[in-house]
Amino acid sequence: ARRMAAYLQSLKLAPRSNIAILGKNSAHWIIADLAIWLAGHVSVPLYPTLNAETASYIIEHSEAKLLFIGKMEELWPIVAPGIPSALPCIALPLAPAGCGADWQQIVSHTQPLKEIADRDPEELATIIYTSGSTGKPKGVMINFRAMIATAHGLQQLFPVTTGDRMLSYLPLAHAAERAIVETTSLYFGFRVFFAWSLSTFLTDLRRAQPTLFFSVPRLWTKFYQGICEKISPAKQKLLFRIPLLSGIVRRRILEELGLEHVRAAITGSAPLSAQLISWYRRIGLELLEGYAMSENFAYSHGNQPGKVRVGTVGVAAPGVDCRIDDNGEILVRSPGNMMGYYKDPAKSAEDLSPDGWLRTGDMGSIDKDGYLRITGRVKELFKTAKGKYVAPVPIENRLANHPAIEAVCVTGPGEPQPFALLMLSQDSRLHAANAGRPALTQEFQALLEQLNRELEDHEKLDYAVVVCEQWTMDNGFLTPTMKIKRSVIEQRYLGHAADWRRGGRSVVWAD
Repeated sequence: ARRMAAYLQSLKLAPRSNIAILGKNSAHWIIADLAIWLAGHVSVPLYPTLNAETASYIIEHSEAKLLFIGKMEELWPIVAPGIPSALPCIALPLAPAGCGADWQQIVSHTQPLKEIADRDPEELATIIYTSGSTGKPKGVMINFRAMIATAHGLQQLFPVTTGDRMLSYLPLAHAAERAIVETTSLYFGFRVFFAWSLSTFLTDLRRAQPTLFFSVPRLWTKFYQGICEKISPAKQKLLFRIPLLSGIVRRRILEELGLEHVRAAITGSAPLSAQLISWYRRIGLELLEGYAMSENFAYSHGNQPGKVRVGTVGVAAPGVDCRIDDNGEILVRSPGNMMGYYKDPAKSAEDLSPDGWLRTGDMGSIDKDGYLRITGRVKELFKTAKGKYVAPVPIENRLANHPAIEAVCVTGPGEPQPFALLMLSQDSRLHAANAGRPALTQEFQALLEQLNRELEDHEKLDYAVVVCEQWTMDNGFLTPTMKIKRSVIEQRYLGHAADWRRGGRSVVWAD
């Protein structure tokens, strides 16, 4: 890091220049980040899954003076056209061939930096661009004080030691991975492993044997679905009731997932159903659901070990204040709060008050013990043709409990009643293709009937549509943190709603 920092200083860039990092997670990604800071500059991480247009926008908007390129593999041809030809690039180890000056050659011919830049805690450290689920990515400005405060606060929630281990695989360009893995590992000195690819993920997990593990709801759901395909939910219930076998089965499941050494498991970025959290607790993994944003460097709320309240995202973290505004919106004042949005003072003033209250855009309620419950997004509420507002997220969470369903979008603005779009898991798609469609149709019909009995009249789902295509980051249906891009999905499917409604079926297969 010091050698690369010395090289960066030799380029005579203006002080506090923005320098971008593009690539999958690796040790050298973090070393490049450190080098940027040591040299007195500001790091701008880019998601490796960006398309060329968005990459070009972020590089131009941030006025990046240089780009580090890391491990990209099959993603490189997609994003490469968005890299300006005149932008200087440095290729980290594992980078695509010929994409920039060679890191190894630079550090082997450069003496380490002797005088490290003195960085003020209030100084801008990094610009984290949001995943763009609601439009153009916004540049969230985070200073060094916010990063340090977040690491210190996490230590108070569950003590971290040098003996801990984490697997880094969610994008380091995202605030949560940056805060929980990079910043915390640097602050407390524990070991970090890196996943090589999706196909080697379970092998990498077993190799790392993490003691701390952070993931997003989609992966926790896939883990659960994988176990259910090997041991049916009905058989699990039976085995869990047998005293002698119960403990053995639970341990085997955790070993199968590579999580047998985990003492703190965190889920965040999107809601996870209470049913799924309860399932993990039954197998012996205390899943701690948290809540935060890029705008407060992933430091806001969390359930604490031994104090979990399933269905909530926990209580305010040390140093964090929270209240509910008159319109039901959650307001948070955190030591991790951003300085504002880069080059957007109007939006900064709209979302961040002078006294430090951040408008989250989420709706929620706080119980008498301080536990926060998320009830939806302010901007995700939609109005049906009957003039009734529907909050889609709580309904989506209940549908996502079904082991065959991998992702859900509840929608229906302007329709008489809302409806659900269902994306099946990979194994369920294969099952449907092999004459399993009638059985799945019956299951989904029963699921809708049961759910509708529990919903208010204006929330009842008219029908469910099983989509044939996969929603992925590559085709733009998911954000880099695997949340659905509601606007993209609605643009793709809403035009068919009238035909589906007139068809009169409760379960539609959209081939």
